[in-house]
Amino acid sequence: METKGKNKALMKRFLPYFKKYYPILVLDLFCAALTTVCDLVLPLIVKYITNAAIEDISKLSVGIVLAVGAFYIFLRLVDAGANYYMATYGHIMGTRIETDMRQDLFSHLQRLSFSYYDDMKIGQLMSRITSDLFDVTEFAHHCPEEFFIAGIKIVGSFAILCTMNVPLTVILFAVLPLMFVCTRRSRKKMRSAFKEQRHELGEINSQVEDSLLGIRVVKSFANETEEGRKFQKGNRRFFEAKAAAYKYMGAFHTTTRIFDGVMYIVIVVIGALFMLRGKISPAEYTAYLLYVSTLLMSIKRIVEFSEQFERGMTGIERFTEIMDTAPEISDLPDAEDMGSVKGDVRFDNVSFSYNEEKGEVISNLTLEIKAGENVAIVGPSGSGKTTLCNLLPRFYEISGGNIYIDGKDIRQLTMASLRSHIGVVQQDVYLFSGTVKENIAYGKPGATDEEIMKAAELAGAHEFISQLPQGYDTYVGERGVMLSGGQKQRISIARVFVKNPPILILDEATSALDNESELIVQQSLTELAKNRTTFTIAHRLTTIKNATVIIVLTDEGIVEKGTHQELMDKKGVYYSLYSLYESKK
Repeated sequence: METKGKNKALMKRFLPYFKKYYPILVLDLFCAALTTVCDLVLPLIVKYITNAAIEDISKLSVGIVLAVGAFYIFLRLVDAGANYYMATYGHIMGTRIETDMRQDLFSHLQRLSFSYYDDMKIGQLMSRITSDLFDVTEFAHHCPEEFFIAGIKIVGSFAILCTMNVPLTVILFAVLPLMFVCTRRSRKKMRSAFKEQRHELGEINSQVEDSLLGIRVVKSFANETEEGRKFQKGNRRFFEAKAAAYKYMGAFHTTTRIFDGVMYIVIVVIGALFMLRGKISPAEYTAYLLYVSTLLMSIKRIVEFSEQFERGMTGIERFTEIMDTAPEISDLPDAEDMGSVKGDVRFDNVSFSYNEEKGEVISNLTLEIKAGENVAIVGPSGSGKTTLCNLLPRFYEISGGNIYIDGKDIRQLTMASLRSHIGVVQQDVYLFSGTVKENIAYGKPGATDEEIMKAAELAGAHEFISQLPQGYDTYVGERGVMLSGGQKQRISIARVFVKNPPILILDEATSALDNESELIVQQSLTELAKNRTTFTIAHRLTTIKNATVIIVLTDEGIVEKGTHQELMDKKGVYYSLYSLYESKK
């Protein structure tokens, strides 16, 4: 898409954000118009005084001069007030627009599916939601303001200059289109360079986030030098992208400065020749030069704003790239709330693939679970155990077949109501930066202290929480770094207890724990699973011996199904897996 067409499309997407702030914008532009009055009036004052002095000095009196001076001071006071409003409330308007865009961007990111985050670096998203939108604040304020001021000054100067000398004015304004044509290539290159610069900044953010979150691994392998080398490489790419942007920006500014000088000398020389031939008076010539200064100052401001303009448009472009990414999974127009849930689950000829190149992870799988049953899913790594459970809350969309809960197709239900009835306990526990209480209450926003404490007791977490320095108000650190693995897992279980869902998914919830912690957490999980339809993905097979039914999943689908004893008696795949596990203990 051509730059002009792209800019038009981006502006069309951006302009609705001004809608709430039209009163501020209109007053800001009115103030912008007031600030141009002094610049346009001063040459006329100079012309009036010069003409009077040349023609008949007696026409000038102290009273007239003082009156003119007082009038100009009044205009300057108006200019100061208008400029204050622009500098203050104009910037606040820009900040409000930035805030609205950031809110929309964050809300949209919350709606995007798991598959989007599988391929996207968090650091890149952080760059877009923070630094990219910083430039939008200045853009939102200065874009309408600068173009409006420049428009008034250019049109006003043109009209006034035409009253003095039309040929000279035509010569002056004929240079302007030529200047814009000559700077067009530099502006396009600047846009491209700014976008690359933003991308490399996102890469640095990703690398820093990755390194700092894994700082314990870095130090345990004494790989600080290696991390420094990787950062240096990314930092160098960012420098090169930024240097390229400055080169194009330098070429752009150099071109405009050359044209500034050309325009000035053309007017000085040709204007002087016109004055010698009597086609323009000395007073008009003086006023003309002042207007040229005003005009060139306006052009200079537009030139300086061009850098800001391209940065702002780059930020808007990267904003729209995310906003135009449609969620792969969304509610149907006629989706209904789930209502009360009994817990019957049925997979009917279900197939799924992450993408066409990798082929199907699950193919034509059929499975029926009665309410309250505890179903254990075992099998070799990569057989689709976690994938199967991720399909139930619609974290990913099935490519074939149907999934039913209590006879209702999950695609006919709203995702919010569907997921509100499903609790998930994962191996990789994520605790948010905050207090123990806040992390447990995350399962049920607005939960009372009594509900939180009861959930912690059921999860076997109340005792150790009570011994923490501030009890339930203890800060857990980023990702729960202040707690042990078993403590974090029990808090995550308490989070599900307070949610109290009828369907539960336990995804290798104890595989990363030591034996003592596993025993405590397993007792909590057993309590949690009571009277719920439970899917248990197990790495340690001894934890699922009491499951209602055990499903053995391989690349070929479900190959075995039964109780622990039934499958051991069959001496098939499960028997081999269990025997192998026992031999490694």
